[in-house]
Amino acid sequence: MLELHRSFLLVLVLVAALGFSGQPVQAQARVQAQVQSFGRTTSGIEYKIYHRTNGRYQLRTDVNPAGDPTYSTRVGKILAAHLQYRTAKDSLLFSTRKELMGMPAQLPLSEVKVRGGIEDAVALLQPGDSAVFRFNVDSVFAKSFRQPAPPFMKKAGNTMTVLAKAQKLMTQEEASADQQKMMELAKKKAEADAARLLQKDDLQIQAYLKKNNLTGLKTTGGTYYVVTKAGTGPKPQTGQTVSVLYKGTLLDGKVFDSSEKQGGKPISFALGVGQVIPGWDQGLAALTQGTKAILLIPSPLAYGSRGAGPDIPANAILRFDVELVEVK
Repeated sequence: MLELHRSFLLVLVLVAALGFSGQPVQAQARVQAQVQSFGRTTSGIEYKIYHRTNGRYQLRTDVNPAGDPTYSTRVGKILAAHLQYRTAKDSLLFSTRKELMGMPAQLPLSEVKVRGGIEDAVALLQPGDSAVFRFNVDSVFAKSFRQPAPPFMKKAGNTMTVLAKAQKLMTQEEASADQQKMMELAKKKAEADAARLLQKDDLQIQAYLKKNNLTGLKTTGGTYYVVTKAGTGPKPQTGQTVSVLYKGTLLDGKVFDSSEKQGGKPISFALGVGQVIPGWDQGLAALTQGTKAILLIPSPLAYGSRGAGPDIPANAILRFDVELVEVK
């Protein structure tokens, strides 16, 4: 589970940097869980574990607080499961559905050497189980994440909740094949979503051009460019180094980055080889050296659904005022 823990800790670093503002979200399993009282393992984990039977979740009454005696038969295999980590106030911190584009996490099952951590809780799960685990926040960070709990976590309360839905148990070979299949499905879904968003953004860009009395041209890839001052130099070719002065804004005019903020010097990079967002590669390839222009970039050709830092939200259309200073 080390990779999953690393992903969670990276999210926590970002959350701490931006200021936490998660909102409680209710789920059916937790609504039912509130009716039942928690069990408690000998290592201190509070739990409610349900198993789906005849279309309904029933509370498991066979859970051994000292640990599942059958777990040794699962060691060495992979458990596919969805997980959510939540604060004591039920605010969402981390979700495998979100971080893994809807795919379940693949959890390698190994001998549990440290009791009372997330690995100890996962060892209680059988395929088909849905569970609510509650940990002391200081204890789980020390045992599973090997670091102190962040202050904002402790401010929310002295517990952390993990929701788990165990799907299936697999061998290493089955897990590799399953992961490949899921990645292909996720890629197709992402491409379909991007195509739909590209159409939507295209209409917004056309409306923006009209509102601002701008005449734009469109690259074959979907980026719009408006030449405000034509240059007389050569057009850059793929692989050539270009130097560019720029100012990046959202469509509402909010500046998120600029050459001025970076010391007033142009940025240099090889064009068309993926060193910058696709919208830059497309738009700059249409300009000649010395040209000043406006690039209007649909979100799938910019930072897409992930956004970029605190200033570029998800699915944001971006405007760049650029000057192609040099081509070499």
